[in-house]
Amino acid sequence: MHLGAKLPYFELPGCDEQQHSLVDIADRSCVLVLFICNHCPYVQAYLPRIKAIIDRYYEDNLGVILINSNDASKQPADSFDNMKKLASQYGWDNLYWYDEKQEVAKMFGAERTPEAFLFNSARELVYHGGIDDSWDNPHHVTRIWLEDAIEMTLDGIEVDFPETDVVGCTIKWK
Repeated sequence: MHLGAKLPYFELPGCDEQQHSLVDIADRSCVLVLFICNHCPYVQAYLPRIKAIIDRYYEDNLGVILINSNDASKQPADSFDNMKKLASQYGWDNLYWYDEKQEVAKMFGAERTPEAFLFNSARELVYHGGIDDSWDNPHHVTRIWLEDAIEMTLDGIEVDFPETDVVGCTIKWK
């Protein structure tokens, strides 16, 4: 997906056992679509930071969709039942969605976990990349790319670093 691309419409089941779509976040100023999973050590290292970002910006009108597109037959830790456990632990029951057919990951061109796609109020892609520059040690972070992009987008400012490298596990394809 290239910068400026429109957020495609899709529907997926959430960990709350409900079917979800972009209608859920239609009233939000900007939308973060973050591809994650349960098993990936990169995602596991980032979970507290992902929670902090959601907690900080959700009230500022950030829409959040967390998507797991991994093939659970290759990574059983990424099964829908295990997703529900992680979602319950973090309070993400309605935010963590399962892309079992991997169609949404393919629409986005997602390749890794975690991989962020941020869309502005016009639902145009304004940021694609990683969360920050130190996946393995939050104390060594010097660049908070995703947070900066969220703040700039919420403020209606052009993102200064719209694309950054994505570091993480590859999506496990069927």
